[in-house]
Amino acid sequence: MAVTPSSISLESLDLDPAFALHRGGKLEVRSTVPVRDADDLSLAYTPGVAKVCTAIAEDAELVNDYTWVSNVVAVVSDGTAVLGLGDIGPAAAMPVMEGKALLFKQFANVDAVPICLDCTDVDALVETVARLAPSFGGINLEDISAPRCFEVEDRLRELLDIPVFHDDQHGTAIVVLAALKNAARLTGRPLGELRAVVAGAGASGVAVSRIMLNAGIGDIAVSDSRGIIYEGRAGLNPVKEALARDTNRAGLRGSTEEALAGADVFVGLSGSTVSEAAIASMAPGAFVFALSNPTPEVHPEIAGRHAAVVATGRSDFPNQINNVLAFPGVFRGALDVRATTITENMKVAAAEALAAVIADGDLTADYVIPSPFDGRVAPAVTAAVAAQARADGVARR
Repeated sequence: MAVTPSSISLESLDLDPAFALHRGGKLEVRSTVPVRDADDLSLAYTPGVAKVCTAIAEDAELVNDYTWVSNVVAVVSDGTAVLGLGDIGPAAAMPVMEGKALLFKQFANVDAVPICLDCTDVDALVETVARLAPSFGGINLEDISAPRCFEVEDRLRELLDIPVFHDDQHGTAIVVLAALKNAARLTGRPLGELRAVVAGAGASGVAVSRIMLNAGIGDIAVSDSRGIIYEGRAGLNPVKEALARDTNRAGLRGSTEEALAGADVFVGLSGSTVSEAAIASMAPGAFVFALSNPTPEVHPEIAGRHAAVVATGRSDFPNQINNVLAFPGVFRGALDVRATTITENMKVAAAEALAAVIADGDLTADYVIPSPFDGRVAPAVTAAVAAQARADGVARR
């Protein structure tokens, strides 16, 4: 295949600080041992390396002690749901996957390798990742479109004995639950008394709904582009059918805005818009998490006229729901105990630990979730996840 030279001037692109920062990529590989002379070489490579290979061949678990496997995660994408950009392909996804690997290292000292795959078929994705798995201690799935992402994760979890975690689903869910717990703590209301509306039934919307159900939320109505999901609605895929069975005990139908009347919580993960009138129709002291990026479902200043707590996915407003609060610590904790999987209890434990970073006396309407740069976050999440892995019986040490 012929390659057409780009007409874009790199020098002109580099005038933009975003391009300048990315020039040459954001990652490199460095050695952890010196190779200064023949003796070092003979230990790091042949013949010394043969002793280690032979030992691992006899006891495969030793790979975790004598290679980097136990501290390295594969960040895997097919480029079909990248940020808010959609299906832009594996090459264009690489800057995001590099960034994810950078955050793993920065916030939890986890080594990560970005892997962008030129395939979108579920069988091909599962087979490819499974064949790569012996080189890694965990798999972080990223930016794979729904509903395929659910099947890819479920099948890999069944096949592999290492953590498999789709961050678009579970990272978002953990941080949302932490913020919700703190909003409820701030206003003195138990989760069991709250009714929520979740706009969006993609990867993050389904996971957020599931973790809120596990945490004991009173009720949830989930909407997609056709309105509220309910049992018996025509055209539901299997994921939405399961969600319909477990949510919407009130039997609501109609639009997202209609469901918001009297609701206590709104979580927006849809890219749609919600009117001020709909927000105003919510119960007194409501929580509005308008998380679509870069444009929230409702502007936070407008939401703040009617809601007790407002959160967004943006860094330029208070209460940013940012996945980096979750995934580094989740993997650090799982890797530290060599967990075989990441359980639902481990995710809830991560959310509870994240919420607990903020003491009762420090909670305010503009501070229900800590900053990613709060040095307490990753250690707290790490410890909680590791402890829960042991409690759930999925830790190997």
